[in-house]
Amino acid sequence: MMNSVKELIKKILNYFGYKISKIQSIPDFYLYKYKDYDEYKKVQIFHNKRKIEKIFADKKTLNRVGNILLDKFPNKLITGICHGSRNGFEQNYLRDLSPDIEAIGTDISETVHSFENSLQLDFHDEKKDFIGKFDFVFSNSLDQSWNPKKALTTWLNQIKRNGILILEYTEAHGPKGASEKDPFGVRPINLPYILTMWFGSQISISHTKDKKDNYKNNDAWLFVVTKNIEKVEPLISSEEIFNK
Repeated sequence: MMNSVKELIKKILNYFGYKISKIQSIPDFYLYKYKDYDEYKKVQIFHNKRKIEKIFADKKTLNRVGNILLDKFPNKLITGICHGSRNGFEQNYLRDLSPDIEAIGTDISETVHSFENSLQLDFHDEKKDFIGKFDFVFSNSLDQSWNPKKALTTWLNQIKRNGILILEYTEAHGPKGASEKDPFGVRPINLPYILTMWFGSQISISHTKDKKDNYKNNDAWLFVVTKNIEKVEPLISSEEIFNK
């Protein structure tokens, strides 16, 4: 009965040029609120184990990442870290692309111990040994952050001055895809706005867009964020921007 009523309402609204949308599909960005950090961690570990065999990353996009790295850092060993890499596909694919790329990966779940070149770590956490250590950080998992400003600050401070943070984004990373599982949603075209609001001239941003070779051939944006100073400090809090 309830489904019939919903379908009738949809038809009436469609007739007048309207449609029903989830609340989080309306804004340009959305952040799901957990009751506490323990809930966040429990949810993330649960879904890590549930999707342990699944790979969102694709070879075509990682080839683009590899080309960016080899062009940016020619004739040197390029060190980096892939955050939220689950089963290690990302860092190990990049390592196989070139002997000049040496990458490790992180994930919050203890399942990382089963995968090569992987480290158990909540990517929000500052690890002293990683500060200013890497040439690059790559992630397509910012949507899994409960505090994206904190995560980005940590990642930017893990790279050297003039190092690069590469963020892969698709429409699936937007507000419509946000949930308890993926708490942070921002439309790809609005991500540079968020980044400049938080970090200003401490960073520079460029991007490219191409199709993925998996997930229905969706568009994948690669945002290349260059760190212009030694240590990044956010200019505005997550609460200030998300509560506007």
